[in-house]
Amino acid sequence: MSDNSEKTEEQAAAFQKNWMESMSNLMQTAFAFGPDSAPPEVLRQIRSGIFQALAASWEEFMRSPQFLQGMKQWMENAVTFRKMTNDFMAKARNEMQAPSREDIDTIMLTVRHLENRLLDRMEDLSARVHDLNERLAKVPPKRWPPATTKTAQGKSPKNSKKRLRGRGKAKTP
Repeated sequence: MSDNSEKTEEQAAAFQKNWMESMSNLMQTAFAFGPDSAPPEVLRQIRSGIFQALAASWEEFMRSPQFLQGMKQWMENAVTFRKMTNDFMAKARNEMQAPSREDIDTIMLTVRHLENRLLDRMEDLSARVHDLNERLAKVPPKRWPPATTKTAQGKSPKNSKKRLRGRGKAKTP
């Protein structure tokens, strides 16, 4: 534990040192102008000097071994925390007999495959129906049922004669 706190103190000291150097560079730059320059030009020089001092000091700080080591440690801790969280959640889901993410991903993949197969089959059927419609359009039309002459009552004369024959002689007036 003391080793970890010593590292933290060293990192804080390095940051404080870098911060103080940045501020001193800023102050030196802010007041390093000539008395003969115009006020807007002085402000531009101050701003430019501040940006240059900040950029140089922060680049130095970010390339320092302490900062790089701290970032590496932070990333390792973040990855470890993520793994621990995932393991905990997987164990909790397993204990509750709930589906895991892998189970859901497998089901989703299966449903996607099924959907693709159905869509392919529907496209195939659609193409076949289209081909059948084109072939039917080329066939000359036939009259179905065959044309018959109808009587006033809506029955063909042939059928009415058969009906009359079955009853015997037709009455004549």
